[in-house]
Amino acid sequence: MSLSYVVNPGFSLTGEIRVPGDKSISHRSIILGCLASGTTEVVNLLESEDVLATVRSMRELGIRIEMPIEGVVHIYGEGFKGLKPSNKPLDMGNSGTSMRLLSGVLAGQNFDSHLIGDNSLMARPMGRIIHPLNSMGAALSGKQGDYPPICIKGNRELIGIRYEMPVASAQVKSALLLAGLYVDGEITVIEPSPTRDHTERMLEGFGYSIRRKKNSISLRGGGYLKGHRIEVPGDLSSAAFFLVGASITPGSDILLQHVGINPTRIGILKILELMGADFQIVNSREMSGEPVADIRVRYAKLSGIEIPESLVPLAIDEFPAIFIAAACAEGPTKLSGAAELRVKESDRISCMAAGLDTLGVKNKVKDDGIIVSGGGIKGGNVNSFGDHRIAMAFAIAGLVATDPIEISNCENVATSFPDFFEVAAGIGLDITQRL
Repeated sequence: MSLSYVVNPGFSLTGEIRVPGDKSISHRSIILGCLASGTTEVVNLLESEDVLATVRSMRELGIRIEMPIEGVVHIYGEGFKGLKPSNKPLDMGNSGTSMRLLSGVLAGQNFDSHLIGDNSLMARPMGRIIHPLNSMGAALSGKQGDYPPICIKGNRELIGIRYEMPVASAQVKSALLLAGLYVDGEITVIEPSPTRDHTERMLEGFGYSIRRKKNSISLRGGGYLKGHRIEVPGDLSSAAFFLVGASITPGSDILLQHVGINPTRIGILKILELMGADFQIVNSREMSGEPVADIRVRYAKLSGIEIPESLVPLAIDEFPAIFIAAACAEGPTKLSGAAELRVKESDRISCMAAGLDTLGVKNKVKDDGIIVSGGGIKGGNVNSFGDHRIAMAFAIAGLVATDPIEISNCENVATSFPDFFEVAAGIGLDITQRL
């Protein structure tokens, strides 16, 4: 059954909201909590389809996880060697994060594993984790070399390596660091540019020693994780849609509460600032090793910019929303160095360009980016191609379109933001669902 959103223009966003827990941190809290010794409590876990795929997989591997009791998830960790073989393939659903991070963990086990996913995930290349993990002594293989399903042979002796990543990717980095927990020796990962560092922060929170030096991260295998309490901040990637929505819509004034502002994640804030957005970061604080704040954002006239390539890895998940801001700006916005967008849940460059074409927004697609001409958005019917972030981006575009926008194939919004419809409607978006 296909789910569509229909958004009517002419409304502004006002009020206070709290977006759901950070998806990246939620995945990692489950995985590391299961590998720790003792009980880990997680507050504000994102209960999205992607994160629940990680939860299901860890349960299949023999770990007891109790979902929220009075808002707290309890994980009864069994230590590094406490996982048990699953008697069936581990289904990652649509979650590339689950597949990549768990590949790192399972590469160090003494049993075989088989990882599958939905049609979208099975079409996403995984060579960037398969090859470096195999260079550590693991035995991973995919269909036609680089595609899921991924078969992992257990009982391999992993060795430490020094790996220079050809492309910046937090998921690849995290997969290698998680496999590094099982190596005899030391692993060092060198990044070409900074990526989100939630894995490093969380390892330290669990008491594991790592070394960070400029663009390298190192750890020695054979350590110990101790269960503890984690509070997950709101997801800046989910907040991004409302940051953009309020920025482009006259009369808007919203407060986003308890949002994570990790320095490796704030690319969208820096990009919107360069475009002239009006926002303030207030009530800054730290929770569970992560910086958190409230963000007040109001309408402002935006200008097109050339997005600095240094900001691309810091905003990689937020570009569908940024493209909507660009469509409403005065003058063109140019993006380069973002080929990573082509291997997300969809080819986000081509799919966003197709929707922008439908809505009358001129654009020019490049191999590693796009040029979006500003000036406004018309109404029309667009396809999200089953990509949750594309669906939400075009829903926000409906605020300022000349006519209603209908977005099809929105079922996967639940992979990252299960309550998007209710939250958006609650602060003023005129949005309806259609089956």
